[in-house]
Amino acid sequence: MARKDKEMKTNAMRILDKNKVSYEVVSYECGEFVDGVHIADLLGQPYEISFKTLVTVGKSGNYYVFVLPVDKEVDFKKAAKCAGEKSVELVAVKDINAVTGYIRGGCTPVGMKKLFPTFIQQSARQFENIIISGGQLGVQIHLDPQDLLRVVGGVYADFEAERGVI
Repeated sequence: MARKDKEMKTNAMRILDKNKVSYEVVSYECGEFVDGVHIADLLGQPYEISFKTLVTVGKSGNYYVFVLPVDKEVDFKKAAKCAGEKSVELVAVKDINAVTGYIRGGCTPVGMKKLFPTFIQQSARQFENIIISGGQLGVQIHLDPQDLLRVVGGVYADFEAERGVI
């Protein structure tokens, strides 16, 4: 007989477990996903440690992942330079699942269908722990950004838009 209190693991959690990464899971009720700022406000979490995952496609057709604080925006010129592309743009919401295996609001850099080049906003390195999506709506993972960097083979970079500039 299955235990009803057994925690359901997402693909992201299984990958972190396999890589012996220490993390904490936080679950919350999520009716309709609005955005990461709304979730951080709902849970009383600081924006600077609450990170969102954005997936882009370059002019070459290659995909790139950018992880940054929920209240910040990507400077697409800086992002393209990080990726070695002439330009990058966000993947359409309707295509997120096909590209990553995740849905909007549940997209995490850990455990996508393929391991895409991943860039983490350099501000993350100053924190002991950051918060990312757990791989489904209503689930977050709190972990050391160094562990995230290692598991996804990512790099720290500066691709955040200056205030008022997108």
